[in-house]
Amino acid sequence: MTEMFAALASALWLGILTSISPCPLASNIAAVSYVGRHAENPRRVLLAGLVYSAGRALTYVLVGSLVVASTLSVPNVSFFLQQRMNQILGPLLVLIGGGILGWIPVRLPSTGFGDGIRERVAGRGLLGAGGLGFLFALSFCPVSAGLFFGGLIPLAVSASSRVVLPAVYGLGTGLPVVLFAVLIALGSRSVAKAFNALAGFERAARVVTGAIFIGAGAYLILTHLLGVGS
Repeated sequence: MTEMFAALASALWLGILTSISPCPLASNIAAVSYVGRHAENPRRVLLAGLVYSAGRALTYVLVGSLVVASTLSVPNVSFFLQQRMNQILGPLLVLIGGGILGWIPVRLPSTGFGDGIRERVAGRGLLGAGGLGFLFALSFCPVSAGLFFGGLIPLAVSASSRVVLPAVYGLGTGLPVVLFAVLIALGSRSVAKAFNALAGFERAARVVTGAIFIGAGAYLILTHLLGVGS
């Protein structure tokens, strides 16, 4: 029970950290502003933000569930991971922590979509808001890809959670987006201040998370690879 609670809390935190990482945060705020720019009332802007968040979260749930289910459905792979997961996680967590802290450069092929596609999708009203969230969620950047594929997926595989942990992660990615949708809907002048505060929080959170990843990875390497303390 305690392990599952820790896994749920970790998945939620990874989702929040993903959403407030520099490139997802900028795209989230731009998308909510873009989708709501023709709205005639604040309620519609807020609804657009919620639908956008739902589309983004649903993408992570679908991709995460597919990857975890595919991994666990192969008996040899599933058995190997169950036996060796802690040994694999050690070096993996150290690498992810280094990537989060910017010590290890990460290059990803572009998964972005053209402006024309984004404008056509966003132009379809509230339904388009969900589609825009879907497209932006698929546009992984190095930090978000590291948190998702390197953080959430091993966690979900280890817990044999095909749906719950990816869903909690997706929920975490939507929380900051909803916050900014509320601020924009209210016409708050604090949006810029909130953005700057959140950006500062993200930098501190990234340092802490990266340090935790490296520390946990070093512990697993010492105990499960080098046999220290056994």
